[in-house]
Amino acid sequence: MITNNNNNKHHITHSTRWEFRWCCVWDTADSCLSHDAKVKLAEFSQTPEDFLRKYEELKSKNARNLDPLVYLLSKFCEDKEMLQCLQQNAKERAESSANTTSTTTTSYTLPQTSTKISMQELEELRKKIGNVTASSSAPLPAEVTRKMLRDKHNKKNPTQPIPVFPNWVYERPSLLGDFITSPTPAGDPPVAIGTLPMTTQEQAVVEDLLFVLIGVDGRDITAQPVLGRQNRSFIVDSTLDMSIKELVNRILPVASYYSTITRFIEEKSSFEYGQVNHALTAAMRTLMKEYLILVTQLEHLQRQGLLSLQKLWFYIQPTMRTMEILASIASSLDKGECMGGSTLSLLHDRTFNYTGDSQAQELCLYLTKAASVPYFEILEKWIYRGIIKDPYSEFMVEEHELQKEKIQEDYNDKYWDQRYTIVLHRIPSFLQKMADKILSTGKYLNVVRECGRDVTCPDAKEVLYTLKERAYVEQIEKAYNYASKVLLDFLMEEKELVSRLRSIKHYFLMDKGDFFVHFMDLTEEELKKPVDDIVPPRLEALLELALRMSTANTDPFKDDLKIDLMPHDVITQLLRVLAIETKQEKAIINADSTDVALSGLEAFSFDYIVKWPLSLIINRKALTRYQMLFRHMFYCKHVERMLCNVWISNKDFKLYSLNSAKWFSAAFALRQRMLNFVQNIQYYMMFEVMEPTWHIMETNLKTASNIDDVLCHHTSFLDNCLKDCMLTNPELLKIFSKLMSVCVMFTNCMQRFTQSMRLERLSLEQGTMDGPPTQSEQAEEAEKKRLTTKLLAEHVDALQSDAGFEATISKFDSNFSMLLLDLLDKLSIYSTNDCEHSMISIIYRLDFNGFYTERLERMAVERSQKAAA
Repeated sequence: MITNNNNNKHHITHSTRWEFRWCCVWDTADSCLSHDAKVKLAEFSQTPEDFLRKYEELKSKNARNLDPLVYLLSKFCEDKEMLQCLQQNAKERAESSANTTSTTTTSYTLPQTSTKISMQELEELRKKIGNVTASSSAPLPAEVTRKMLRDKHNKKNPTQPIPVFPNWVYERPSLLGDFITSPTPAGDPPVAIGTLPMTTQEQAVVEDLLFVLIGVDGRDITAQPVLGRQNRSFIVDSTLDMSIKELVNRILPVASYYSTITRFIEEKSSFEYGQVNHALTAAMRTLMKEYLILVTQLEHLQRQGLLSLQKLWFYIQPTMRTMEILASIASSLDKGECMGGSTLSLLHDRTFNYTGDSQAQELCLYLTKAASVPYFEILEKWIYRGIIKDPYSEFMVEEHELQKEKIQEDYNDKYWDQRYTIVLHRIPSFLQKMADKILSTGKYLNVVRECGRDVTCPDAKEVLYTLKERAYVEQIEKAYNYASKVLLDFLMEEKELVSRLRSIKHYFLMDKGDFFVHFMDLTEEELKKPVDDIVPPRLEALLELALRMSTANTDPFKDDLKIDLMPHDVITQLLRVLAIETKQEKAIINADSTDVALSGLEAFSFDYIVKWPLSLIINRKALTRYQMLFRHMFYCKHVERMLCNVWISNKDFKLYSLNSAKWFSAAFALRQRMLNFVQNIQYYMMFEVMEPTWHIMETNLKTASNIDDVLCHHTSFLDNCLKDCMLTNPELLKIFSKLMSVCVMFTNCMQRFTQSMRLERLSLEQGTMDGPPTQSEQAEEAEKKRLTTKLLAEHVDALQSDAGFEATISKFDSNFSMLLLDLLDKLSIYSTNDCEHSMISIIYRLDFNGFYTERLERMAVERSQKAAA
């Protein structure tokens, strides 16, 4: 029997050795780079053994991205400059933390180095250091961990508390399957086993081993207490025969594995550790039942006197490999504090790594399938119905409490991005590539569900774990395609998304010309008032009248257009848009509005009512961009109207003297240049930026396959419009706003002069005739008009000479020309350096006859000379 057992042992060892070699070759070929990096770091380290020990510890915890990190650190070792920088940084941090260290010194006092330490003091010092080390490295007690997990869950789901086992489950150690460590009972000391005959020793040891294998101390073999996550060790009577002790030591690892597995099952079966761990422990319990049945059968043989120590070793060997794998998995899960997706990742990696060991792989596959059932149930509800039912926070997708109504209130609301998010450490490694599609699939279906429609994927099938990832990848792909189509059709057809966008384009991008003519005529006097004096209901009534009187009356969504009087001017609003998702965002949001009183024209803007689910696309951030474009163009249209009014009022100046005409000709020429500038800028923005970009977006929307594509195309359209309209470049915007200010000041100056002339003319032309004029009266009236014109011309000449109007017009001209040249120069630079070729069109339009070309070339030469100097 012994000979046969040794042969069997030799065969098992030989087979296991070849399997081990094959696995090593497989792993080495798969992770050659990480192995070389690990060796390089170990050689570079001052304590290579500590480094390798820490690496293996992290590897056993299934730490993610460990090998890429090691590879990156190995590359740092090759870069001398990087090493010097890191060493310098470490030195500075050490110096800066010296003060902190001095204020937080420990309370342990060491004897002076000049005196000798006695053995008693040395032992006390060792105990203190050992206690500190143990307290810092030991894990938290199980009850503390359970309470932390329970509190975390109850805080997130206050309406669904976790079920809790009664205290007696944990307070009665006899209910557990593990060893109960207790002091040795008082009484007569047992007889040393070494004094007994060999046959009696073997029978006693076999009986002890059968107890130890099921977690009960024997007489001569006792279990040692464990601290934290240590493996169980045993004490064997030292008087036992050496040949028997050798065989006993080969069997005892099975008892250690049993203790590790039992502790894991008892701890992780609690509800606090989630459904995945609960399902895994249930599968382990099934395997442990088979193990206990085997031990029971061995006990039956032992009672019949048919079980020797060699037979016990023979019967227990097939189980040893299974117990070793289970204990290894339990230890790794416990060390890594794995739950949910991280548990499945570790099980999947173990299953994949055991390729070549069919028995071990089959065992891990069984455990992974059992543990993945509750996770895949959550996954199925999410990808097939858009529902998350994750009471223990194990699923890769996490739900946050956000209100969709805030999309229309907060311009920086992130409902679509933050309502459902991916938690990286909960993603099983076999679903890593599909994580984004899983997230999107459920989000699409959830939007449709929140609109009151119940949707279920027609291709819904049960998702089962398999090493062939393509099986569930295809199911996820089908669910994703269905969800994309359902939401896209819902928005495009039922909610008429494109028609809504066209409606917004009519008003915010000034697509309806006749509507704006009517509206600006009706609201001109009202918008001149300070914003605090404007009555919003009156503006709403005028807006309604303008909509009914124009072609906008055919728009079915015109009633969603509203008036909005902003608390800040257009420049401040632009800064708010540019500050989104930057460090300055909070400061700009909390900043007080300017003390300067705004006019109605400066504060005026449109707003638009958008309901769920269209508010996902036309959210507050998008509407803010539309408002930015509208206010910019609306102000340009206002300046154009003012310049046109100056042209109308200047018709009367044809009656004045030749001397005044010289002055008027300069003012007329400047007015025409300003009008040409404003009109060309408007034409460029409307017909060379917005219209082509809109047609590109419309074409892209027809080919969009999901809602994320629609969001991307819409956002791209708005961003391109803002950029090409010079609203994302503060330097260009600053110059443009100064040009507009010069135009407005010029028109105000001309209007004041025109009004003074009209008042003077009215005072000179007051007549006294009653009834129809006679021939003599007509001649007298003609002579009176001639004298009035002569007096007005003399009055104009006097105003010109006294008030310096000619110098004022000349100053307006020089300021406008200087700013316009500056704008053209900056546009030339940006179009060349930043490849903003669309802005070249502005240069061609404003400098169509080469009037500014020579001066621009001169400025370019001067700039290059300064750069060279």
